[in-house]
Amino acid sequence: MVYTSFRAVPKTVQTSEAGGTKPLPFEEAIQKLETIVDSMESEELPLEVLLQRFEEGTRLLRLCQERLSEAELKVQRLEKDLAGDTVSRPFDPGVAGTDTETA
Repeated sequence: MVYTSFRAVPKTVQTSEAGGTKPLPFEEAIQKLETIVDSMESEELPLEVLLQRFEEGTRLLRLCQERLSEAELKVQRLEKDLAGDTVSRPFDPGVAGTDTETA
């Protein structure tokens, strides 16, 4: 079997108009990661292409994990008790967006 076309493996950085690079936004990285996974699951690809996509997916996964960790730290810094000390609270989707905390 001969493969004549391959989709390009997405990069984890974008080139700006000024010629520099900037990291992908989280949402774009997730979208590219989902595209890679879908293509790996649905297409019959040669081993080399699968490895390239796996490597890029691993980079994107690491980038997304770093972004989520950064976001978690920012939220923890914003959550302070009355004395000004940082308080770690577990995420509870049932109360997200509501102020049900009692003193």
